Amino acid sequence: MRVLFYHSSPDWTGSGRAFADAGRLLLSRGYQVVFVCPPESAVEQAIAGERFEVVPLETDGSWITESVRLRQVLLDRFAEVVFVHTEREHMIAASAARMAERAAVVRRTPAGAAFETGPASRVAAWLAATGLVFTSAEERQTAPPLRGVLNAVVADIGIDVTRYDDVRPAAPTSLGARAGGFLLACVYDPGARARVATVLRTVALLAPRHPELHLAILGAGSDAEDLRMHAAALNIHRVVSHLGERDDQLAVLRAAQVGWVVADHDTGAYAALDLMALRRPVLVERGAVAGRYVADGITGVHLPPGDAPATAAALAGVLARQEQREAMGQAGRTRAAREYTERATVDALEQAIVAARDRTRW
Repeated sequence: MRVLFYHSSPDWTGSGRAFADAGRLLLSRGYQVVFVCPPESAVEQAIAGERFEVVPLETDGSWITESVRLRQVLLDRFAEVVFVHTEREHMIAASAARMAERAAVVRRTPAGAAFETGPASRVAAWLAATGLVFTSAEERQTAPPLRGVLNAVVADIGIDVTRYDDVRPAAPTSLGARAGGFLLACVYDPGARARVATVLRTVALLAPRHPELHLAILGAGSDAEDLRMHAAALNIHRVVSHLGERDDQLAVLRAAQVGWVVADHDTGAYAALDLMALRRPVLVERGAVAGRYVADGITGVHLPPGDAPATAAALAGVLARQEQREAMGQAGRTRAAREYTERATVDALEQAIVAARDRTRW
């Protein structure tokens, strides 16, 4: 069975990681896996060590141009199923499959993202047999219908908690924190500006009474100048580190006593599960996508959205109770190991693949 993952964005996000994880898992089950991504991109660099084949493909043209390029890859690799994320990728892959006279498309919707069914989606579903993947039963049920799809399966994000056991913590001094202090690691993405503003205001409220507290913000865009200026305006620039994207993100999370996830969609979901696997309590805004993975009061704390004073009070309680933090961390590890497994993820993906490889539907 030959499976192709088409990821047109050059940015390394949780969605790219979801495809890379799926490719690795399917490879271990005997599938032939090809991962198509932009050349010399952050995605290509992140998956360079994987055992599946990586095919660099320019994705900066019109959708017609990209379809023609992808068609040749489908023919050269004899791909039977193409995984995509976005509506545009769906259109490109469906057109390529139609021109190549082979392959079906499986479109995965990131955690918490809206499933788009615009004109491009309807045309794509007509051009090529299409299956759908969602990360929760609720999102599958509430998604608007798309005529002609093969099936819709639920394949939530899964991890192997044992892979985290060898992660060593980063040195606090390398993160701008002092040894023996309290490190709060905040996972950010460019869509989280409003949520990270609450984080900064919360730290500004706590800093005078908690000189041991240090905030490290990491993730794409976390080192942007406007975030630095915001911290400076609150007079907390000395206790905030803007780390940007890090290859050693897990080491940073391991070094923290508590993690705060403001990133959205797959990036936020992975951040919550990473922290849980590392036995770290997780802070999330109530209603955030990452919150679905965090049991309030058990594996972390759900915070009131945009309310810095209430959030500061909740965080102060977490700071003061080491035993509670340790209990939450252990509960998170247990929850991740029991409910969010790689096996469950790949089993569900195989359901979508089996339906998609039915050549009578191509």
